[in-house]
Amino acid sequence: MIKTIFLYIFAILFMLAGIGHFVIDEFFISSMPEWVIGRPLIVYISGVIEIVLGALLLYPATRRKAGIAIAIFLVLVFPVNIYMAFNAENYNTPEIALWIRLPLQFLLIWWVMKVSKK
Repeated sequence: MIKTIFLYIFAILFMLAGIGHFVIDEFFISSMPEWVIGRPLIVYISGVIEIVLGALLLYPATRRKAGIAIAIFLVLVFPVNIYMAFNAENYNTPEIALWIRLPLQFLLIWWVMKVSKK
């Protein structure tokens, strides 16, 4: 029962993060270095990926693969979190929060792997 609750919490948070890519897109675009080509497109595509993977996490038939895909996705976006931590002055976020976010990424990976396991 508790595993199911944490599964739904994770899925909802992940989908909300994906929606955030459209609602506060300027924040996500600015989180990438300016030399990255196609930043808006990357932000929108990653938002769609988060929404879809979060939804797929809710279905038992796709849960395990979605969990693995989310873990891979979180590893792939980790460099953006590092960039933000080293360039904290560019964001309206406390610097400590950007540094704390780095190890939290590994907690998210652990969380999704735990709740997506059969």
